[in-house]
Amino acid sequence: MPSTYDTRAIDVAAKLTSESGTNADLTPEQALRLRRKIDWHIMPFMCSKSLQITFMDKTTLGEAAVLGILETAHLNATQFNWLGTIFYLSYLLFQYPQNLALQRFPVGKWMSINIFLWAVALCCHAACKSFGGLFAVRFLLGIFEGAITPGFLIVTSMFYTRAEQTRRVGYWFLMNGFAVIILGFISYGVLHTHTANFMPWQWLMIITGVLTLVTSVLFWFFFPDSPTSAWFLTPEERIAAVQRIRVNQTGVENKLFKRQQFYETVKDPKTWLLAFFAAASNIVNSLTNQRQLIVAQFGFNDIQTTLLGCVDGVVEILTIFLGVTLASQNVIGRSYAGVLMYIPAILGAILVSSLPFSNKVGLLFSYWISIFAIAPFTIFLGWVGSITAGHTKRITTNAIVLCAYAIGNAVSQFMWKAQYQPRNHVPWAVITATNFASAITLLILRALYSAENKRRDGELPDDTYDSIYIRDEHGQERKVDKASVFLDLTDKENRDFRYVL
Repeated sequence: MPSTYDTRAIDVAAKLTSESGTNADLTPEQALRLRRKIDWHIMPFMCSKSLQITFMDKTTLGEAAVLGILETAHLNATQFNWLGTIFYLSYLLFQYPQNLALQRFPVGKWMSINIFLWAVALCCHAACKSFGGLFAVRFLLGIFEGAITPGFLIVTSMFYTRAEQTRRVGYWFLMNGFAVIILGFISYGVLHTHTANFMPWQWLMIITGVLTLVTSVLFWFFFPDSPTSAWFLTPEERIAAVQRIRVNQTGVENKLFKRQQFYETVKDPKTWLLAFFAAASNIVNSLTNQRQLIVAQFGFNDIQTTLLGCVDGVVEILTIFLGVTLASQNVIGRSYAGVLMYIPAILGAILVSSLPFSNKVGLLFSYWISIFAIAPFTIFLGWVGSITAGHTKRITTNAIVLCAYAIGNAVSQFMWKAQYQPRNHVPWAVITATNFASAITLLILRALYSAENKRRDGELPDDTYDSIYIRDEHGQERKVDKASVFLDLTDKENRDFRYVL
């Protein structure tokens, strides 16, 4: 029996495709040409902002520690650790509100506002001379960053097919490695500045803050909200862009919050397995703030430690690139690629804790091998967007996953205690255990999704949505076929949906 849907209840792409009256598939040449145009107008923004994300939250604070912030603000070790933790706590508290805002408002514009406020908060660091002031601005940074990663994930799912999403997420995520390298040169430069009553760490905050301010303006004018309104696409290309991602069966976006999709998400055990992985896999991310101290304790001097820190960035770039490349191979897939990356990471963590402390070269290379553990979470972020359909379900899943990410990052800071130095056996044992648990979780998730795919393959064809009418704001109805309409169904409701593995 024909069904009628109000345009407010279905995906925004439904109205665009129904009005166009076209349902023709793109030729491979047309699809490739369109994808390249999208890449040129979107990826530079996401890569540059991801580069700055590492500047503004984690690495900048670590670099500021050797540029005088401890002395200027009269911080002790506990207070300094809290500055790293409070960022993730505010990120956690405001993650779901940020995701709701990303659904309610234009994605690009909302991200631009948050980037602008982020820049202001970052510049305010330079005016802080106490723990209380720095605590406040770090709290604000966590709020504003809460819009960036989920916003990028939404945009990636809007413009790219599921086969393309893993590589695109990997490309903007590996910018973190470049950030480690570039920040080392900036820190070296500001270290040689000599200005009265203005410390090098304050210059670092001002420089990075101004860069972020400029980025926010560019985002406002040039970063798209959706393929249905992208300024760089012609009306025909917007339709083609929507048709190109039709194979995802995840739609583009819907501004209406659907309570039933929210309940479906929180009741699904697989959602909480995703959350567990996000938390456990980010315990290793505590190395971001500890890396310089760890390398120095191996027996390297300050100059050697600073230079070797650049190698961390190179290793991160190479491991993430390798990880997303493996994940994009159909014979391997996301889950197995993540597990493959965990094998050397676990080996490296064990060697750091077990090699003789006199073998500083062996310890250093073992530490670099342990960085392989960063790649699986990058693969995972791209995977989450590919296995979730229904816009409310997608933003809810993103919020839960990124809240778990914040929890993992926040609690992991407290395992690096002075009593465990210099060998740090306990932290490395925790990293080994959580890496292993994360690998097992990936295998469990793959088994669950594979079983669901087989179950659906055995079902009779679902003709529920073969005859669909949509009603516009004027009350007029228009018939559209199943292939050309985006009904904002969840992956559970759409029995034609298959989970990528």
